[in-house]
Amino acid sequence: MEPFAGELVAEALTEAGVDVRTGVSVASVTREDGTVVALTRTGERFEADEILFATGRIPQTDDIGLDTVGLEPGSWLEVDDTLRVTGTDWLYAAGDVNHRALLTHQGKYQARIAGAAIGARAAGTPLLDGPWGPHAATADHEAVPQVVFTDPEAAAVGLSLAEAEEAGYRVRAVDVEFSSVAGAALYGDGYKGRARMVVDLEDEILRGVTFVGPGVGELIHSATIAVAGHVPISRLWHVVPSYPTLSEVWLRLLEAYRDN
Repeated sequence: MEPFAGELVAEALTEAGVDVRTGVSVASVTREDGTVVALTRTGERFEADEILFATGRIPQTDDIGLDTVGLEPGSWLEVDDTLRVTGTDWLYAAGDVNHRALLTHQGKYQARIAGAAIGARAAGTPLLDGPWGPHAATADHEAVPQVVFTDPEAAAVGLSLAEAEEAGYRVRAVDVEFSSVAGAALYGDGYKGRARMVVDLEDEILRGVTFVGPGVGELIHSATIAVAGHVPISRLWHVVPSYPTLSEVWLRLLEAYRDN
């Protein structure tokens, strides 16, 4: 996600009274009479009811027999775009275990692709595993949608500006504030949020979109269609958003791209 997503969420948390600290290392954690006490390496003391450790995930593959097929127990399972495990002819892995996109909806998508690929191979029919083919999980690389259900919500699909530049695309980021959209005032007083689209300047298609604001999780699918479908800017002008809704942010983004 774009850095501004975290910045806007942190700003909202701070306004709500949360003491947000980043770049802090915890030296010790103890429980004193029911209160959790954390001491930082600089000597600061923090008290809380409980502590949440967001430390990521590890694959639960220790005891499923991977060693019997020449794979390392406890490892992630590398797969190709048909979700077949590398180095095997019959083993498939969909979902978090393949470490491609650790999201429930992407796991469901991968399961559909894997099922179609397995069926095609079993039936001896042509395997259509080229980009965006029915037997290839191409979206894992180019169009993964995600929503962080904070207040405000943060939602994104595809590549951030930095990721697109690192991938070698010649891109431009276009930002607008949701306050410029009539639907924001209708949604709620004092609505705050921001939208960004990352435009590939060679083909004028979208490589990524990020929304931050209340309720934007429901908007991200429109961006997913634009990114996955490689819908060009010229066609997006004909995708008319209803007035007055938050979806008019698309019109503001297109105007900002045209005018700058």
